[in-house]
Amino acid sequence: MTQTLKTKVLIIGAGTGGYVAGIRCGQLGLDTVLVDGGDGLGGTCLNVGCIPSKAIIHAAGKFETVAKAAGGGTLGITAVAAAIDLSQTVAWKDGIVRKLNAGVAALLKKAKVKVIKGWAEFADAKTCVVKTDEGDIRITAEHVILATGSEPVELPFLPFGGDVISSTEALSLSEVPKKLAVVGGGYIGLELGIAYRKLGAEVAIVEMADRILPLYDKALTDPVAKWLEKHGVELHLGARAGGFGDGKLSITTKDGELLQLDADKVLVTVGRRPRTQGWGLENMGVAMAGPFVKIDQRCATSMKNVWAVGDLTGEPMLAHKGSAQGEVVAEIIAGHDRIFDPVTIAAVCFTEPEIVSAGLGPNEVAGRDDVIQSVFPFAAIGRALAIEAGEDGGFVRVIANKGDHRILGIQAVGQHVSELSNSFAQMLEMGAVLEDVAGTIHVHPTLGEAFHEASLRALGHAIHI
Repeated sequence: MTQTLKTKVLIIGAGTGGYVAGIRCGQLGLDTVLVDGGDGLGGTCLNVGCIPSKAIIHAAGKFETVAKAAGGGTLGITAVAAAIDLSQTVAWKDGIVRKLNAGVAALLKKAKVKVIKGWAEFADAKTCVVKTDEGDIRITAEHVILATGSEPVELPFLPFGGDVISSTEALSLSEVPKKLAVVGGGYIGLELGIAYRKLGAEVAIVEMADRILPLYDKALTDPVAKWLEKHGVELHLGARAGGFGDGKLSITTKDGELLQLDADKVLVTVGRRPRTQGWGLENMGVAMAGPFVKIDQRCATSMKNVWAVGDLTGEPMLAHKGSAQGEVVAEIIAGHDRIFDPVTIAAVCFTEPEIVSAGLGPNEVAGRDDVIQSVFPFAAIGRALAIEAGEDGGFVRVIANKGDHRILGIQAVGQHVSELSNSFAQMLEMGAVLEDVAGTIHVHPTLGEAFHEASLRALGHAIHI
């Protein structure tokens, strides 16, 4: 017999957009049901994306340090040998995920959100049936929040399975592959490719564009390219991947040459697409914007009281965007006057070195004579030199309006610059001018001093260059 539930708010998807919306709805006293039918509480980011990938990247960095010490010493530190049991590393990573899963579950319980684990399918905009292990549950709601997230894009000639893997499988390998081929030179492929190179794998990257990370300007990506070259990563740019069999990946180079790359594993990272299939979206009557669900500034769809947040709504497909949208929608349903209209959504590539971009970049202001661009290198920052982060070509760049000095964009490349991303976003969100950054006493010694000096340099009086 099908159980029936009625609720004020029904949320489909327990990723960063969905569970944050649920917690905020609960805090606001809204009767809320959250259906988790995918990767588990926390969604892709917590379970098979952001968090586990950063754990593996961290472990890879530690292994690299030990390997350097064993290979002749570094900073006066020597070691006998470096070895890794990747299955133990993965078990440690899984422990972090379980801890965070439990934390999300506790927060939802505290907010009095009812969580149902199962797959939902909509018959109309406000009614769905959730198939659970205990039977079907029919749910009707006054408001529906769609937060189904995204999934890896599969290539028809490289279907996932066996030794052809997505980022999900790459984060749970039992051993380091001897030879790893990465198809796609975007941030996911490079983050994982670099991590596995640090762990000792021979890595080849195949990218259709003429350079890595094509969405970022060349100055930002050059330090990453130099790291890849220095560490023996094989780069095939302007190349197309073909089929895989007998341990060989076929590729066509930019010159039309056919090559066979030896590979124990082929990691396909050619992008992600919104998860729109298999849960009855076509029965809900919502308008689409290409492959995404169309929303307005309130995250409202074309169907009354149906809302959408996160990767389902378009670029940038970032966890923190979904979380922010989830909060906005919960408050709108509770009667608050809110819109989702951020000045910027900062993005980070956890490559080696890391890249941060917030606001306008140099490509977007090219040809304009009403802007100031200022760059300050980490090579002139004491803290960077003291932590071996000053010699990889890293820098902070500030772009500002020439007339009123309003900051339009901030970028950085270098070790640990991800930790500067929130400061960059905050300054842009507050409408800061160069004088605001220049007039803020920055702590010494920190990497953030490069942001201060870049702003001073834009005003014509940097101190340390």
